[in-house]
Amino acid sequence: MDMKRFPNGKKDVEEQKADLTGADLEGADLEGADLYRAKLSGAVLGGAKLIEANLSEADLRDADLSEADLRDADLIDADLTGAKLGGANLYRANLYRANLCRADLRGAGLSEADLSGADLREADLTGADLSEADLSESKFDWALIVGAKLHVKDLNGEDLRGVKLTWERTKRANLRGAKLSGANLTGANLTGAVLGGAKLIEANLTGANLEGAILIEADLNLADLTGADLEGADLEGAMMPDGTIHD
Repeated sequence: MDMKRFPNGKKDVEEQKADLTGADLEGADLEGADLYRAKLSGAVLGGAKLIEANLSEADLRDADLSEADLRDADLIDADLTGAKLGGANLYRANLYRANLCRADLRGAGLSEADLSGADLREADLTGADLSEADLSESKFDWALIVGAKLHVKDLNGEDLRGVKLTWERTKRANLRGAKLSGANLTGANLTGAVLGGAKLIEANLTGANLEGAILIEADLNLADLTGADLEGADLEGAMMPDGTIHD
């Protein structure tokens, strides 16, 4: 993986650790601010302007960043555990390896964001825009992704155990080898999706559109395919819900 970008250039701030724990910075203009390793746990930053801000390795646990503008912000290795990011604009933000466990990302704009290696376990991504986001090697265990937008993006080999997925526009998504056991894919549009070798054990695919999907050697054991459209789907070698192998 290429070295991740620092929007303002990597500065000599190795020892900088601004302590703004619990600070009220609602609506503050912090565009381009260098907050590398800053302590911002519990801080109120709702509606703050943080465009291109450097928040790499910052402690933002339980911080309120609702509706904040974080376009092109650098959040590499930032700790956002339990942070409130509802409605935040994170367009092209760099969240490489960020900790977003239990974060509230409802309605957040994450298009083209770098979420590779990010920890999104138990996060709420209801209605979030993940179009063209880099989700490689990210963790989604038990995350809530209802009505989220995911436009033909690669989730090759991702672990999505127990996650509730009701994605919009997942047509032609690459989910090859994805671990989707127990996932809720009710009514999902997976037309032409690549699901070869995917683990879909006990997955709920009720009413899902799998027309033309590639399901070669996928594991659908005990999956619920009630009302699913499998017209033209390639199920060669797939394990079906009843435990038989499709020829």
